[in-house]
Amino acid sequence: MLSLLHIENIAVIESADIAFDPGFNVLTGETGAGKSIVIDAISAILGERAYRDMIRTGTAKASVRAVFTQVPELAWFAENGVEYDPETVIQREIYLDGKNACRVNGSLVSVSILRKLGIQLINIHGQHDSASLFDEDNHLAYLDAFASDDGLIREYTAAYSEVMKLRREIDGLTMDESEKLRRMETLKYQIAEIEKAELEPGEDETLEQRRKLLQNAEKLSNGLEEAVQCLYGGEDTDGAAGLLAQAEYALGRLGRYSDSFQAIHDRVSDLMYQVQDAAEEVRDARDELSYSADELERIEERLDVIHKLRRKYGVSCADILDYLARAKQELDEIEFSDDHLERLKGKLKKAETVAWDTAKALRQQRKEAAKALSQRILSELSQLDMPRVRFECRFRELELTPSGADAVAFYMSANAGEALKPMSKVASGGELARIMLAMKNVLAEKDQVGTLIFDEVDTGVSGRAAQKVAQKLRSVAAHKQVLCVTHLPQLAALAQTHLLIAKEERGGRTYTTVTPLNFEERKRELARIIGGASITETTLKSAEEMLRG
Repeated sequence: MLSLLHIENIAVIESADIAFDPGFNVLTGETGAGKSIVIDAISAILGERAYRDMIRTGTAKASVRAVFTQVPELAWFAENGVEYDPETVIQREIYLDGKNACRVNGSLVSVSILRKLGIQLINIHGQHDSASLFDEDNHLAYLDAFASDDGLIREYTAAYSEVMKLRREIDGLTMDESEKLRRMETLKYQIAEIEKAELEPGEDETLEQRRKLLQNAEKLSNGLEEAVQCLYGGEDTDGAAGLLAQAEYALGRLGRYSDSFQAIHDRVSDLMYQVQDAAEEVRDARDELSYSADELERIEERLDVIHKLRRKYGVSCADILDYLARAKQELDEIEFSDDHLERLKGKLKKAETVAWDTAKALRQQRKEAAKALSQRILSELSQLDMPRVRFECRFRELELTPSGADAVAFYMSANAGEALKPMSKVASGGELARIMLAMKNVLAEKDQVGTLIFDEVDTGVSGRAAQKVAQKLRSVAAHKQVLCVTHLPQLAALAQTHLLIAKEERGGRTYTTVTPLNFEERKRELARIIGGASITETTLKSAEEMLRG
């Protein structure tokens, strides 16, 4: 659950520390006091989009820090190399240049990675969720979320992917005769051109090395000759090999007179043998060095052929030969495309059968889930003072799609005797708020998210319906932490923790504060919500009765 939220330099909030308790927490305040800013700050630490416009005027950055307690050991921690701690700390800094710095338990993470953690910690339900409920394109996703059995969905996704892959292959082979002939002529020309060159893998690298040697052959010859002279000596000088042999002989004779020269003699002896070996290698290299202008010319001509092929087919001989193999395979497939096409069509027929069988099994699973979803929503709505509502998930069969072969739409009737219609055409604002609360509550039972936030979802609700909504939220709060931004006294009265968001002007600037209220303070805030700016003994008494409930 979210236990502590620290906000710094976000909009009109200069600095605020907000402590949340388990159970039912409400936030109230005048319109424009900054309640939405608190929700925006929570959204920021969940990895949602943050804008530099959020940063308080005159400051370089904004920051939000949240402490979550009783966090389960989610797979996210190991997958992202972040140290797990049941008391998880998330911090996000937002800079004027648009950059963000996000940390989880001290480890830097990207915003997208943070979002994957955020959705496992908190669900935020706002007024915009109403539009989501109206949109029939989302209804199938709601139903699948309720079913919470991804096995068949994964199975169908794999089967559908195989169908689409085979269809693409068939489309690739299905071309008109003139296009087929043009492609075959192109491939035959390319194959003949490459085969004529008779390339060998790595030939280009070998030739380039040999060309480099031949281009510098005279320098190499002169250098080797000089090295031979230095090692072997000439008519007038002794070489290094001969001088070391003389030194070794002289030191060996000293051994007759003292053993102390044995070590130096052995070292010189080793040097003598090493130099003699090196001298032989240098001499052999000199004798083997051969070159001619004709060979260099032949290499240049060969490399020119390879270079022309490189420009068309690849950066190396190996790439060109790979292209040759692919061209031959494509030509083969085109020449024998009719046979290959028939084989692919056979595979496609089998794959479509598998996909359809899986789609039908998925449909059956969804229909069973739809019955359970309808029953649960009707039960919730009955508790929310809508006992005569009828709710139904209607199915329409489709061709194969990425999500199955079904379209699902939620239909309802809000009043007795009325026909079932699409939800968007029958629900008033207050009814929709209760329907959304019912659905969110039912879906929340299927996930492990510990905190639910309801941002003014009570819009359009009043009187007895408001009391029912309040009782439902209090009931949900028995199992999950609930944070609710509200204008309804019925909701605020049933909360276990009441936070007041207020703004004031100091020195020509606006500041927002967040204050936990005691009983007397709650009474005055409820009286304000009930009666507006004019707080009377009557509204105070009414507020006290609501609190003592």
